Amino acid sequence: MKLSRRNFLGAAATFGAVALAPTIVPRSVLGRGETAPSDKPTLLGIGVGGIGCPQTQDAARVGFQVEALCDIDWAHAEKTFKVFPQARKYKDFREALDAEGDKIDAVYCGTPDHTHAIVSLAALRAGKHLCCVKPLTRTLEEGRVVVEAAKKAGVATQITTSPATGETGCRVVELLEAGAIGQVKEVYCWSLRPVWPQGAPSYPDFTSPIPDGFDWDAWLGPAPKIPFADRWPESSPIPKMSPENWGGQAVFHPFNFRGWTAFGTGALGDMGCHWANIPYRALKLGTPSRVVASTSKFYDVSFPLASVVTYDFPERDGRPPVRLVWSDGGIRPPMPRDWNGDSLPTEGVLYVGDEGVMFDDQILNPERAKKFADVPKRLPRRGDVFAEWLTACKGGEKAGSNFVDAAPVLEFVLLGTLAIRSRKPVEYDAATNTIPNNPEANAMIAANYQNGWTL
Repeated sequence: MKLSRRNFLGAAATFGAVALAPTIVPRSVLGRGETAPSDKPTLLGIGVGGIGCPQTQDAARVGFQVEALCDIDWAHAEKTFKVFPQARKYKDFREALDAEGDKIDAVYCGTPDHTHAIVSLAALRAGKHLCCVKPLTRTLEEGRVVVEAAKKAGVATQITTSPATGETGCRVVELLEAGAIGQVKEVYCWSLRPVWPQGAPSYPDFTSPIPDGFDWDAWLGPAPKIPFADRWPESSPIPKMSPENWGGQAVFHPFNFRGWTAFGTGALGDMGCHWANIPYRALKLGTPSRVVASTSKFYDVSFPLASVVTYDFPERDGRPPVRLVWSDGGIRPPMPRDWNGDSLPTEGVLYVGDEGVMFDDQILNPERAKKFADVPKRLPRRGDVFAEWLTACKGGEKAGSNFVDAAPVLEFVLLGTLAIRSRKPVEYDAATNTIPNNPEANAMIAANYQNGWTL
């Protein structure tokens, strides 16, 4: 019999080695999706060349054991391979899942947005705990399918969004429930993003040789097949159009996929999951009744340089209606009268109540801040995305941004992108997953999978 890691744990207990590790329970007796509470969950990282590099290290820091790594561009992922030289390496996530079998307990997905769903579904159907980079999916249909798969799998899931269970998230809830600014009627969330080329009128009119070792077809996955283009020429204005540009001259890969509608979800998709997560928890927001977007000049293939998206939420269990306004591309909300400074930060959240204003968890009016300074801290602070996920993988409390609980925030993001792309108001019927008032947006709910891929 091949002595795998799981078989070794079982054999150790059988031969009386329990005294050496008295609290370890063999995985073989726990069943599908279960991890021994005292054991280090083993991890396969998929998409580890970009944000996956630091986040795989974050997972290892809290207690995951990185066993295998997968990326279609080994040159880009080399920095991660060097951190985990013991990890087995793959290029195809399907091959990785098949080969690793019972050697891994959990999967981390750090691929571009347009492949989140196919990677996530493969991991869930294999019964693996799963952490996926935000946003969970690129389309509403994908989101529904992935969330249902997570429910069926019964595994621990987590999205890498800014946690609502940290100090700021918990304090916002405590202060608002204590009436620190009265009834909240408006929320403003804003971001400096995009920090990659965006606003392009078309795909590049040039092509580039595909670098050795890079599988462009695999990178495209279910997206439309287009020619590879490596870098914008120095003379091109497109990389210079965004307020900042972290991605340099790259057209699609690495990092700069985010601005293209076929591959990413724009600035809202990148940061909306972060900034809306706490307001959703604090105000118990659900499905907006209406979403309207105003943008800079927009072309079908690329998200605009700047947008303002307004969400109207109806009354909820006695709570008053709320208007949430998202803005990106450097557009900031009106400065509150009590703001003590020359300008608002480049990113943040403002809560406007009928008795005051808060920036994140800071009450702006000094008198009200003093009055509510002693509101008890009653909510448990958790706060670390990967520590929460580790606890859930070991059978403890579910992660704060698990797929099921975080689904409304995903819908918030994707409804906003649909309002941007359709250029018309969106009135979403969550019960039927349709947008009856906007045929253009309704047609984009489903993922248009190509190249033989399906959900």
